[in-house]
Amino acid sequence: MRLSSQLRTFGAVLVFFTGSSLAQTPVCFPEEVLPENTFPTVRLETSIGDIVVELDRMRAPVTSNNFLRYVLEKKYDNTIFHRVMPGFVVQGGGYSESLEEPELYAPIINESGNGLKNMPMTIAMARFDDPHSATNQFYFNLSANSSLDPNARSWGYAVFGQVISGQDVVEAIAAVDTGYSASLDAPDVPLVPVKLLSATVLAQPH
Repeated sequence: MRLSSQLRTFGAVLVFFTGSSLAQTPVCFPEEVLPENTFPTVRLETSIGDIVVELDRMRAPVTSNNFLRYVLEKKYDNTIFHRVMPGFVVQGGGYSESLEEPELYAPIINESGNGLKNMPMTIAMARFDDPHSATNQFYFNLSANSSLDPNARSWGYAVFGQVISGQDVVEAIAAVDTGYSASLDAPDVPLVPVKLLSATVLAQPH
């Protein structure tokens, strides 16, 4: 696992370790699946309850569509939340319970300058130190994490939506016991896996 020495206190967000090669495929824009839906909602069914997030395709179109691509292709199904830092973030989307990774698509541009802040119960993209390296891993902010917002010296981390239902589930995940994982060579890993069983785009209300 790589950690930024400058940002070691929140290396869990910076870093998602990967052994898979990245498929050099352009980001899919699934407007044809979700026409005229600027704020699609996605239900994340977890092993301890459901979370519903609303995405902001107006301010974060590339990031939202990238997330939707993984959802629509069922690549988040049967993954785990592999990093939990109480008062900071809950991170997931990258590993199965057996720590296998799905195929990763090409990294996306960083949309952190879209005006959306890393506030409590927002959803944002994890990445490497390279600001344009986000692929599939995402995190929920548990606090107002202004250190993750862009500034004159840092790109920051791109927020692309918010939790609109299941905030208590996010908090429950944040409260699980964690420890060091030798398999991931990382701290802050839940001792009992919290599973993301399925991710589903919800029908737009009429």
